[in-house]
Order: sequence, then structure tokens, then C-alpha cells
Amino acid sequence: MPIEFFAKVSVFCFLASYVVALGLDAARLLKRWPVARWIGLVFGLAGFAAQTGYLLIRGRQENLPPLLSSPHDWLLVLAWIVVLLYLFLTTVDRELAVGLFLLPIVLLFVGASYLVSKQPNPLIAGNRGLVMLHASLLAVGITGVVVGVMLSVMYVVQHRRLKQHHASQPGVLLPSLAQLARWNWWAVVVSVPVLTLGLGSGVALGLTSQEVGAVLSFSDPIVLGHGVVWVAMMSLFVWLLTTRRSTGKQVAALTLWAGGFLLAILIGLQVLSLTTFHSGAKTSFRVRHCKLQIEETRTQPPRPCGSIRKLQIAICNLQSVPFRHNSEGYVT
Repeated sequence: MPIEFFAKVSVFCFLASYVVALGLDAARLLKRWPVARWIGLVFGLAGFAAQTGYLLIRGRQENLPPLLSSPHDWLLVLAWIVVLLYLFLTTVDRELAVGLFLLPIVLLFVGASYLVSKQPNPLIAGNRGLVMLHASLLAVGITGVVVGVMLSVMYVVQHRRLKQHHASQPGVLLPSLAQLARWNWWAVVVSVPVLTLGLGSGVALGLTSQEVGAVLSFSDPIVLGHGVVWVAMMSLFVWLLTTRRSTGKQVAALTLWAGGFLLAILIGLQVLSLTTFHSGAKTSFRVRHCKLQIEETRTQPPRPCGSIRKLQIAICNLQSVPFRHNSEGYVT
């Protein structure tokens, strides 16, 4: 199938497919309906194919990998990885109700992609390899945290079902508490070091970003937010390694709080900033671009009033002040 087939695919297309798949998985809670599992899997596969084509088209348009092009594409890559995990687990064990726990996170990522910027990241011009390493490590680490959150929610639900003697509820199959606790422990222990490497590469990227004029500010809210998240996840990591008598319920509760905090910070700051990966880098890149425009205009021979108007607009953009046009077309 040619990639041009997906040229008209929108985010709403695969978002709707995931909503239907989640609804069919939820219907299994009310009534045992084997066909619903297969139909839900088909909708999940259709959404996955549409999302893959959408990301390929976006990468071709921006001439960049989706991980690097914009926060919009980066969130969709995170959702794409979680969907891939959902399809794999559902195929391996068709009775496992994993969609009830993973698809809501997918919808959260895809929905948030509507609210963030589609503009490319100016830091790519400095060290593309380091930027790719930074984005990839963060994506893998966050996926591990998502898995930990899923396992924690599973543990809480299974613990409550066992307490109420509803563990044999038809249509919903969950692993044992011992398995969930062990998998949860490993999810945190593996994902936190990867997140640490991702944030460390981000610091290195910030220190080298001055070479291209796209300065990464360490006082940027997104940078500070990731730092706070790292402290929370590292505290959980150290606690898991040093506490020998921790119960599965304690691990699940702490993972749920730390992982939920990470997702809230990750998505919340991206939505509120409405910028590229780091607003400080975008501002510096914008100022540098305006300076170049002014220098190019000064070196060119005199032109009609339109060129003067463009120079005035560039100066206004550099100074970040509003401008108006009078009746003759000049900036006032």
C-alpha cells in the first residue's frame, strides 16, 4: 500500500478507532461476548495502521523523524508505542483485559496532541544525533512508566476483586497479585535509569545549544517540571532497591502516584506552554531569525515601500511589540 494512501488521514481517524476499541473492551465487563474481543482488535489494528501512515506523512512533510519534528508528533509516537504494546499483549493472551488499562492512556496522548504545537524544534540544528538520543530515551523511559502505571492499576483492581470475591468475573482476566507486583517492580527499576539517561542527554543538549543560537533555558517550566518528575521517580527507585519488606500494594500505590504525576506534568506543561519542546529555545531561535532578516534587508539595494515595511515588521518581531499599519502601509 503506497504511503500516499494516508495523505488524508487525520488524528480524528485513529482516535475514533481507539475509542471504539476501548468501548468494546469495556462491554466485556457487562456481558461475555467473544466477538467483541475480535472486533475491538480489528479497530485497534485499523487505528494503528492509520496512525503509522499519519506519522510517516508528517515525517515526510517536515523531513524529520516524528520523534524530532514537534511535540504533536512526539506525543503521537508515545501513543503509537503504547498501542503496539496493547496489540502485542492482546495477541499473546486474548483473554487478558489489557485494553481497559492501556487504551485510556493512548486516548490521553492522542487527545493532548490536538493541544500542542506542530512547529519543528529549533534545537535540532545543533546536534541532531544528541537530540534523537534525548527524545528516544525519554520515549522509552516514559513508556516504561506507563507500563508501571498499568500494572499498578491492575494490581489495585485485582486486589479489590479478590477482597470482594469477584476474581472470577466473566470477560475480565487479570494476572495474579504476585505476578503484577513483580512486573511492576521491574517496570520501575528499568524505566527510571532510562529516564535518567534521557534527562542527562537533555542537559548536555542544553549546554551545547548555544552553538546554533538556540539557547535552552534551564529555568523553562518544562525543564523544571521534568526535573521534579525525575526526583519523584528516583525516590521511588531508591525506595524499591533499599526496602526489603515492601508489599505489592505499597509498590502499586507509590508507582501509581509517581507515574500519574509524571504523565500530568508531561502533558500539562506541553499543553499550557503551546510552544516547541522548550520555549526558551524557540524564543532565542525567533530572535536570531529576525536579526538575520534585518541584516539581509540592510545589505540589499533600496526597494519600494514594501521592503521598508518588511524591515519594520522584522524589527517589531525582534522587539516583541505590537505594530499597526497606517493608511499608507507603514508600521506605526
